[in-house]
Amino acid sequence: ETATKLFLRHYSTTITMRSVIVAALATSAAAFAPTTSRVHRAATVVKTAEVEPDAMDLDLEQMFEVFDEAVAADGGEPATPVAAMTTSLALPGQPRPAGLNSVSIAGDRGFDPLGFGKDKETILKYRSAEIKHARLAMLAAAGWPLGEVFDKPLAGALNLNSPIVENNGLAPSLLNGGLGLISPAYWVAVIGMAAAVEALGFTLKSEDPGDYGFDPLGLYPKDTAGKLQMQEKEMIHGRVAMVAITAFAAQEFASKVSVVDETPFLFKPLWSYLTENLHSFDLSAGYANY
Repeated sequence: ETATKLFLRHYSTTITMRSVIVAALATSAAAFAPTTSRVHRAATVVKTAEVEPDAMDLDLEQMFEVFDEAVAADGGEPATPVAAMTTSLALPGQPRPAGLNSVSIAGDRGFDPLGFGKDKETILKYRSAEIKHARLAMLAAAGWPLGEVFDKPLAGALNLNSPIVENNGLAPSLLNGGLGLISPAYWVAVIGMAAAVEALGFTLKSEDPGDYGFDPLGLYPKDTAGKLQMQEKEMIHGRVAMVAITAFAAQEFASKVSVVDETPFLFKPLWSYLTENLHSFDLSAGYANY
């Protein structure tokens, strides 16, 4: 009888300890468990991904619609910036132009003070023109200073005349002059390539402005979010380049000093900049200049 009582007491104590341990573990795990809304949101995203297996083939407007539907199914407000914005990001405090809400595109900051973007067709037409100018500006912003640096040595190596040298070290342009110094063959080649690209644009079936299907290195993402991010980066760099190339032309026209010589620390080798521009290590000038 005594052995039976001891066994029952030991068994009861063991069950009590196990209950306490299980309760403690459950309480601790609850602190790290996601909230109900987050679990529901994750399930919604997974469900949306399963329902839309061909999301990579959607245009930009449909991409944002998929995002909005996923958030709406979760009981929240649409997370699309264009749908949620009522004020302009480019002009804080000013109302967002209503016409820009007709389509969702990368780089949209709500800037349309003259009201050119009235509908989807018009906005996509202007975006197509903007992306062309942006890409040309990126090429020009890089080619302008590189030409001023390498045109003279390349022309000397090929035994040719340098238009930049003959134009007082300034890149030929409408403001700087010197366009007549450039070979007509160059202009024929440029116009021919531009016409070929423009003709290719008429054959495109993609609704995304600027999508020529040109990606030889395979850098363009395959997923929707990656595509939007890449398009956003291209627009930012393109807009900065358009401002930069305008500044290059205005600066050289006003100062008559080349961009390379105006900011040599950006375009010349470090040793050349230190010795030629700062006269570093030139002991003939004395120590007073250091």
